Amino acid sequence: MDGVRRAAATAAAEQARAVQAAREELAEVHARLAPQQAGLRELGVPAISLTPTPPELTEAARSMVGGPAAVLGALRVARGWADAADAMLAARGRLRPAAWPPRVRNLLVYGPLALLVPVVQLVVLVVAGTGAATLVALVVGLPMPAVAFGAGWAAVGRLFPPRPGERLDRTPRLGALACLVPAVAAASAVMLAMLAG
Repeated sequence: MDGVRRAAATAAAEQARAVQAAREELAEVHARLAPQQAGLRELGVPAISLTPTPPELTEAARSMVGGPAAVLGALRVARGWADAADAMLAARGRLRPAAWPPRVRNLLVYGPLALLVPVVQLVVLVVAGTGAATLVALVVGLPMPAVAFGAGWAAVGRLFPPRPGERLDRTPRLGALACLVPAVAAASAVMLAMLAG
């Protein structure tokens, strides 16, 4: 009789440990799935695609019949799927400019805007030579670094809005430098060509 009681007590203790482990695993899986669901909704995945289908619910209910140990095993499998999903989302996120460091990401905005006017000035110099058109392009191009910087400043805010609780890093020094250097180089080249011509 004592042996039966000890076996029953051991079985009850093992079951209680399995129940506690399953509860902890469920809390961890739930904590992992909530941000994934929010991230997928931000990416435009419909809410209906994020809820289990009736066949999936039936399969999950079947796996629960085996008791706490089976539930714990199913939850560990779910955690493995959550790990794989996190890895896949992280890999895809690195390809988007919004996930890049602010300096590199913002240079994608400031750079093309900064190159626009100097390229036009150099094209006018090549096409029109060192005449009045080139002088007009040079004078009109002088305030353009400030315009390019302002447009870049606004575009960075529109293209890469900060997440809630974060502050947007517009990298103003890098933006000003990126907008000023091409303009100074092009203006110098145009002035040297005009002085030589």
